[in-house]
Amino acid sequence: MPRVCVFDVNETLLDMSALDPRFESVFDDASVRREWFMQMLQNAFVATITGAYSDFGSLGGAALQMTAERRSVDLSDEDRQHILSGMRELPPHPEVEESLQRLRDNGFRLAALTNSTRQVAEAQLEYANLTDYFEQTLSADTVKRLKPAPEPYRMAAESLGVDVNGIRLIAAHAWDVAGALRAGCAAAFVARPGMIFDPLVEPPDVMGADLSEVADGIIEAETG
Repeated sequence: MPRVCVFDVNETLLDMSALDPRFESVFDDASVRREWFMQMLQNAFVATITGAYSDFGSLGGAALQMTAERRSVDLSDEDRQHILSGMRELPPHPEVEESLQRLRDNGFRLAALTNSTRQVAEAQLEYANLTDYFEQTLSADTVKRLKPAPEPYRMAAESLGVDVNGIRLIAAHAWDVAGALRAGCAAAFVARPGMIFDPLVEPPDVMGADLSEVADGIIEAETG
């Protein structure tokens, strides 16, 4: 039986460049969006490594404040809300819907697994018109440990009723793929522009430039 395909959401399915105009309006520089997201990930990793926990939304708010201070920008409550609310209004990458449909047509079960809270993830997928492709929307918030810690992947497998090696995590982040592989899952890496795979991590058996190429590789690997 094919593994269950479990998808990361932000950047893997949804295009975060849609936030660029919001960062442009507040910081006069759209590239700050990447700086902010990297700061958020750093905060998340520090919390996870040190055994603390904050939900992803709180981490995003803290990272935005840190980014504003670094840039000497006086961030108003309105500016903060303007940027952070955009996380719920991200469009899917152009090839995502067709790729999900093709996987489902080939008999794959599909689920989502994100570091965002379930409430945010459900709002994101509904806005992107992707909800119906997934049998479950799973959040690391459930186990109060963020990916790439092993607990979210194990929780996903348990929720889906399979062993951990019965899921395949699909992500555009090398750290997410590494976490899944080291937790015992299969994985696939979506090498979107600017996303480089970590040379210190054993690569998964499926890699592609976008989700369409990855879907091809998954179908071949699981059913070929």
